Amino acid sequence: MTLQLLISTLDNGIERIPSMLLESRDGISYLVSWQHSDGSAMESVPQALLRDDVTVLHLQGRGLSRNRNNCIKHATADVCMIADDDCTYTHEDLTAVALIFATHSQLDIATFKAHGTHTAYPEKNFNLAQPAKNYHVTSFEIAFRRSSVQGKLAFNELFGLGAPVLHCGEEEVFIHDAIAAGLKCEYYPAYAVTHNGLTTSSTRVGEAGTLKARGAFLYIDYPWTMIPRVFLISYRLHRDHGVPLLHAISNMTAGILYIRKHL
Repeated sequence: MTLQLLISTLDNGIERIPSMLLESRDGISYLVSWQHSDGSAMESVPQALLRDDVTVLHLQGRGLSRNRNNCIKHATADVCMIADDDCTYTHEDLTAVALIFATHSQLDIATFKAHGTHTAYPEKNFNLAQPAKNYHVTSFEIAFRRSSVQGKLAFNELFGLGAPVLHCGEEEVFIHDAIAAGLKCEYYPAYAVTHNGLTTSSTRVGEAGTLKARGAFLYIDYPWTMIPRVFLISYRLHRDHGVPLLHAISNMTAGILYIRKHL
């Protein structure tokens, strides 16, 4: 079973990609979607990426979800992992991911643990349709069977870094859409990747684009209870992170109105 890392990078982020590459090994490859934000002429691919197991695509414009979708469109391996350009990997972790898909033939999408995130991961596997309490997925923890996703499922480009209004939440919407499409999605307490530091949604918890994305996801995933959830989440953000209460409520509500208009 082959495995491919789908790496999205923007502008000079391409300089971080060589440090992600492992020693070449049969069955493991890298697909890099290099996004150019300013519309300028495309630069040359770094020499270190000119390997038989590395493919580099060029994409003009912005939007992380758009970049991830470019990777999905051009993926070629049996199993694919979403990757950021600040992640690192080991052959042992990648082999564990491939083995889980090889031994669970009905599995379409799996999420895993990441070293270095200081996240309290659940210790037992579960179906993502009934997630464990307080579990939140991050993009670089997601792997999928290519035949289950390619041409059938994509990241919602209204969400994610570089989107006009909703600056995170693309991974949660991706899993929601996968479950709604009838795909088998499960979490496994195995390490797949190393990512040192916090994610965008945690470092920018009080920013308008993050709050709007949270409100928009409530509209998608909790349409009947989204209003009380707005107030509850806003209270918790105010209590735990010092986010002004009215700031949180107004931006989450704006996110609901935005996604209602654009979906």
